[in-house]
Amino acid sequence: MKKKADNSTSGSPKEFRPRIVAFVCNWCSGAEEKSQGETAKAQKSNSSNVRIVDVMCSGRVTPGLVLKAFELGADGVMVCGCEKGACHYSFGNERQAEMFETSKKLANLIGLESERLRLDWLSPDGREGLRKVMTDFVEQVKQVGPSPLKKSGGME
Repeated sequence: MKKKADNSTSGSPKEFRPRIVAFVCNWCSGAEEKSQGETAKAQKSNSSNVRIVDVMCSGRVTPGLVLKAFELGADGVMVCGCEKGACHYSFGNERQAEMFETSKKLANLIGLESERLRLDWLSPDGREGLRKVMTDFVEQVKQVGPSPLKKSGGME
């Protein structure tokens, strides 16, 4: 059963704004056009605290990094890599698919819902894909509510 977000702080209702960490492959989602301005635009297009972490390949995002993001206060973690056949390093996205399964199992062991994790494959030629999957994931995490592992002083 899903938890409902506790939207109250100091007696006044407030919309839950999930903290999201998005590990995004440097080569997918229009890497040649992606700039700091575009990253900021993608982050601001969501009504949450989204942190985009550019990585050289989604295959480099280990289960340890995913769990560390939760430890530091993330409500949700997503990994975005190149679609099948488009990986700059040939098999990084296949490696990520295997590691992501491990990440989900470990998250489950520590009491996190599977809805807090997402793996997406993006086209190398389009930034809109990143914005769309981020927006969809933010809505998904809003439905689940704040992370039970959230510490004070995390992703501020």
